[in-house]
Amino acid sequence: MTLYEQLGNIGSEVGRAVHARDEVQKQSAGYRALELFDLTLADKRWYHRGSEISRAREVVGDFLFGGNIYQSTGSGLENYFMLFALVARRDR
Repeated sequence: MTLYEQLGNIGSEVGRAVHARDEVQKQSAGYRALELFDLTLADKRWYHRGSEISRAREVVGDFLFGGNIYQSTGSGLENYFMLFALVARRDR
């Protein structure tokens, strides 16, 4: 998968967490998003993008499980990740 596809998939999980009906669904989707971040970071092809991916992971984790010190919004995160999904779809 390309980096755009991977980040688009992460965005899907973030969207599921944002729109979850209950805390269990939110946590499940949030943990899947963080796991996908970790798998993306472990991929040697994206070593040069590691700091950007790590920062995005930090912001998502803070929004879903922390104190939201970055003052993120669900719609802002969805918009950020939607761009990756659109590029991935365009490049198919």
